[in-house]
Amino acid sequence: MSTVHLTIDNGVAELRLNNPAKLNALTETMLDALEDHCATIDRHGDIRCVLITAAGNRAFCVGADIHDWARLSPRDFGRHWIRRGHRIFDRIARFHVPSIAVLSGHAFGGGLELAAACDLRILSPDATIALPETGVGIVPGWSGTQRLARQVPPAVLKEMALTGRRLSAERAFSIGFANAVADDPAAEAGAMAAEICERSPAAVETTKYLLSASLDEDRGAMTEALGGALMAGSADKTEGVAAFSEKRKPNFGGREA
Repeated sequence: MSTVHLTIDNGVAELRLNNPAKLNALTETMLDALEDHCATIDRHGDIRCVLITAAGNRAFCVGADIHDWARLSPRDFGRHWIRRGHRIFDRIARFHVPSIAVLSGHAFGGGLELAAACDLRILSPDATIALPETGVGIVPGWSGTQRLARQVPPAVLKEMALTGRRLSAERAFSIGFANAVADDPAAEAGAMAAEICERSPAAVETTKYLLSASLDEDRGAMTEALGGALMAGSADKTEGVAAFSEKRKPNFGGREA
């Protein structure tokens, strides 16, 4: 059985971690599946929102599976494992549609970093978040010291990263990391996804690009995506493509499509 499921229903995609026996710890196989599913979501024109959920109620994800990364050489650990996780989480952060993480139980290390890559986060009352990496002799590697630094107050992030202390759902909400704490976080996330789906798809996508650029989430790509979309809908683009095909000089009028 796949350890990451993708379902698409009525405009909402759900990426579900399915490794509850290991508290949804991320393995190489799961990273492969996540990357493949991200490509599917990027290509799918009817998706309006993405939910990232997990099987079981003990943990959303306790991070990277230590059995997968502990055997790697220092070079492979840095060059492949760390950079690979960044590539996949960056892709989630840069989805063209909003994403919502649904957290029950523990979200530690890479699990917390996965949640941080999403736009919104809904936590169950028993959820806890933590960066335990220094306790096993490593450092946060999938943006725990970078993206999280834009989402969590510096003093709190330092407390988490340097001591490994766990934050409760209530505290995560109080510092603005969580959007809501709900007894049924899946239902709350579903309701939020439905609200997003009711709004203008073009306006939501453009707004996400603007927000991503302002938060320095791949600002260059977001800015060029906005500019590219603007020109792709222009009469000048239509005329330029036609002139190229007809091997003639274009007659640009600067008009909208």
